[in-house]
Amino acid sequence: MAFSEEKIAPELMNTLFEAARWAPSSYNAQPWKFIWGQKGEESYRQLFELLNEANQIWAASAPVLVLGIAETISPGRRSKNKFAMYDTGMAVANLLAQATHEGLYVHQMGGYNAEKAKTVLNLHEVDEPAAMMAIGYKGDASLLPADVASRESKMRERKSLESFVFKGKL
Repeated sequence: MAFSEEKIAPELMNTLFEAARWAPSSYNAQPWKFIWGQKGEESYRQLFELLNEANQIWAASAPVLVLGIAETISPGRRSKNKFAMYDTGMAVANLLAQATHEGLYVHQMGGYNAEKAKTVLNLHEVDEPAAMMAIGYKGDASLLPADVASRESKMRERKSLESFVFKGKL
């Protein structure tokens, strides 16, 4: 994904996180947390350094990086919240929908060091890193290395409905 260098106003980021806040969750536990940083800030540098090299190549132009985190045991409870990651995904989906509405692009990544994130970002024992996200306005793909830029124009492929939607039984 090619991002422009245009900064995102903090108020707009708050709008994205507000959209995430209103996601549904099991028992209304709201087990999500987000750590984010804007380019030029220490928090951005910490998140960026967690990315694998392949993601660093293109994500370097993103003005914002965000790490979604699932709280696997809710405060005041002893048992694991088996829906924590699912609920965190719902919050991220709300964030994505709001970002799209605002003219922003979000590229989610699993290519980062989640174990290192736990230490570097001082996560609690119950916190499980989910997806990392690069957020920004669309940029010029021709500024990316050719192999990365070619992915920008590639037609997206999706599974057919018949391959994953079943009535009654699999």
